[in-house]
Amino acid sequence: MPEGAPPTPSTTNHTRSASPLVVLRHPHFRLIWIAAFASYLGNWFEFVAVRWIVTEQASSLAQQGVSAEDWMFYLSVAQLCPTLLLGLYGGIVADSVNRRKLLVITQVAMMIIALAMAAAAFSGHASRWVLLVLVLAQGIVVPFNTPAWQVLTPRLVPKNELTLAITLSGISFNIARTVGPAIAGVIMALFKDPTASEGTSRGAAALLLFNALTFIGVMLAVLRTPDAPAPPENHGAWKHPALAIRRSNEALAWVWRGKGPRAILFAIVVFAVLATPVMPMMSVVVHDVHKGSEDTFGVFIAVMGIGAVTGGLAMKHVPHWYPMHHFIPTSCMLGGVFILLFSLATDSTWALFTLFFVGIFWMWGFNSTAAAMQNLVPDHMRGRVLAVVNTIAMGLMPLGPLIAAKAGHAAEQALAPIQRTLDTPLLAPQLGLAIPALVLTAAGVIMITYRTPEVDGLTPGQPGFERKPGFLRGLFATAHRPTHPQEPSRSPADHEV
Repeated sequence: MPEGAPPTPSTTNHTRSASPLVVLRHPHFRLIWIAAFASYLGNWFEFVAVRWIVTEQASSLAQQGVSAEDWMFYLSVAQLCPTLLLGLYGGIVADSVNRRKLLVITQVAMMIIALAMAAAAFSGHASRWVLLVLVLAQGIVVPFNTPAWQVLTPRLVPKNELTLAITLSGISFNIARTVGPAIAGVIMALFKDPTASEGTSRGAAALLLFNALTFIGVMLAVLRTPDAPAPPENHGAWKHPALAIRRSNEALAWVWRGKGPRAILFAIVVFAVLATPVMPMMSVVVHDVHKGSEDTFGVFIAVMGIGAVTGGLAMKHVPHWYPMHHFIPTSCMLGGVFILLFSLATDSTWALFTLFFVGIFWMWGFNSTAAAMQNLVPDHMRGRVLAVVNTIAMGLMPLGPLIAAKAGHAAEQALAPIQRTLDTPLLAPQLGLAIPALVLTAAGVIMITYRTPEVDGLTPGQPGFERKPGFLRGLFATAHRPTHPQEPSRSPADHEV
C-alpha cells in the first residue's frame, strides 16, 4: 500500500473491540510502556514537589506582595511558552534526524534538569527563581521530545493496533495521575525534616531524585527499540531555515486542506479549550462549593483518573462497527454533558459520580482524536504534523480557563436577581465550568449531525462513506450497523486502526 494511502478492509484488520492489553505482546512496546509508566509517576512527583516548595515559601512571597498562586501561574507559563515558540521547529527536527537518538538526547537533558532540581531542593537552594529557570529549561526541551516520543509508538506496533497502543498509553498516564500524587504525599511524609530551613525539603528532593532516575529507564528502553533514521527526503532539513519553513508549511497545509485532518484538529481544539477548564478549576470548586480540604481535592482528582482508566479499558466494548467520525463527536458531546452536571452538583457524592464519567469521556475524547490523526498522517511528515497539532492545541488551551473564569464572574453578576430566589445559588466557578460545557455539548451535537467520513480515511465511493445529516442517525451510526449478525459491517471500522 502506498505511503499515506487510506487503509482498506482488505489491508487492515479491526482491533478496537480487543483489550488494549493485547499490544503488550510486542516486546519493544511493552518495554517502552513500562518505562513510560515510571516516567509518568516521576512527572507527577515533580509536579507535587515543585508546587510544595513554592507553597512553603508563601510567607516570604507575601512580604513581597506576591502570592503562591501567582508563582504557580509563572511556572506554568515558563513550561508552556517554549512549546508555543519552538513547537513547529521541534517537529521539523523530529522528522529530519534519527528519532531514536533525538529521544535519548532529550531524555538525558531532562534527567540533568531533574537532578539539578533535586540538588537544589536537598541543599536549600531551591528558591522560586531557581525553580523557574529549571522549569523554563525543561520547557525548552519538551518541544523536541514530544514529537520524537509521538512518532515512537507507530514504529513498535502494527498499524491495525495503533489505536489500542495509544489507548493503553493513556491508561498508563491516568493510572499514574490517580496514584502518583498519593504516593508522592507518602514519600514527602517519610522524608519530612521539621528542622529544615525554607527552600530545603528532603521530601521534595526525594521526589525529584526519583523523577530523575526514571529517565534512565526510558533511555535504556528507547535504546532497545529498532533504529529510526530520518526519511531520506527530510534528512538534515533542520539545518536549513528556508527548507525548515517549507516543511512546516507542508505540514500546516496537509492538516488544513484535508477534510479528515482538519475535522480532527477542530475536535482536538474544541475539546482542549472547552473541557480542560475542569482541571485547573477543580480545586476552587472543591474548596468553595464542597467546602473540602486538600484531601478532598485529592479524592476528586483520583476519581477522575479512575474514570479515565475505566474509559480506556471500556473502549473494547464499543461496537466494532461504530466508526471514528461518529465516536469522536459523541465523546465530545458526552464529555460536555457530564462536565455540565459536575459543575451544577452541590452534593459531593453526586459530584464524584459525574466526575467519574468526565474521566471516561476525557479519555475517549483525547484518545480517539490522537489515534485518528496518527492513523491518517504519513510517516515522513508525522513529527511535523503532530507538532502543528500540539502547538495549536497547547497555544489555545490556556484560553479555556481564562474564558471560564471571565464567563463565570459575568454570569454570576448577570444572574444575581434570579440567584437570590434560589436556596443554593450557583457560584462563579460553577457557572464558569457550565458555560464552556454547554458550548462543548453543542459542538458535539453539530459534529454528530454533520459528520466527516474522511476522519476514517474514507473517500467518496468507498464502503462506509455516508454523509447524510441527522443527529440520531449520527449518534447511533445507523448507516454502519450490520443488518445481520453474520453480515460484515458496512462501517469504515476497519479504517480506524
